[in-house]
Amino acid sequence: MSHSLSRTLFVGGAAAALIATGAPAQASITVPPDKIVIELATVNGSGCREGTAQVAVAPDNTAFTVTYSEYMAQIGPGAPPTAFRKNCQLNLRVHVPNGFTYAIVQADYRGFGYLQPGATGVERANYYFQGMPQTAQRTHTFTGPFNDNWQSTDKTEYADLVWAPCGEKRNFNINTELRVNPGTSSPNATSFMAMDSTDASVNTLYHLAWATCPTPKA
Repeated sequence: MSHSLSRTLFVGGAAAALIATGAPAQASITVPPDKIVIELATVNGSGCREGTAQVAVAPDNTAFTVTYSEYMAQIGPGAPPTAFRKNCQLNLRVHVPNGFTYAIVQADYRGFGYLQPGATGVERANYYFQGMPQTAQRTHTFTGPFNDNWQSTDKTEYADLVWAPCGEKRNFNINTELRVNPGTSSPNATSFMAMDSTDASVNTLYHLAWATCPTPKA
């Protein structure tokens, strides 16, 4: 089944305060001049088998994107019983320039939904740094009849940002989930929620905030 997509969601909400020694010294007016590098360490989940998720960093270091090519939850004739829910966990190695730390200030997810009357679609997401509490999970629900791009936007206030610990290498984890519930729709009707596309311009966008780290004591 072919479909086009474009949706936005921001995943945010800090789960815990940072340890004082790991907090940034001050907000950075400009982003680091040196290029950041992000590598996919591991990919797990029914919605993103290996080779179907890609990461790219924006040239100006203000964001990075994740593109999926096979991420769709569906119900209806021909759909396996487990296809109503798909999930993906990405574990990223993020290499940032010395003296800087980062946080996710906004995340935009895009997708397309086709929901029969009575059916609902759900998108969930959160993220966290290795060894630190997860951010609050945000849930977005869409109700059928629906046949369109889906979109939702959340923002995290600056004071609530969760920063990568300064001077430590912590992998960054992104958890997402798509789910379709039949509700009162006909059991012979097809409904789906998708977060994939063959169009490279359609992707998940994570906006970065930058800060300078404390100067190490001699």
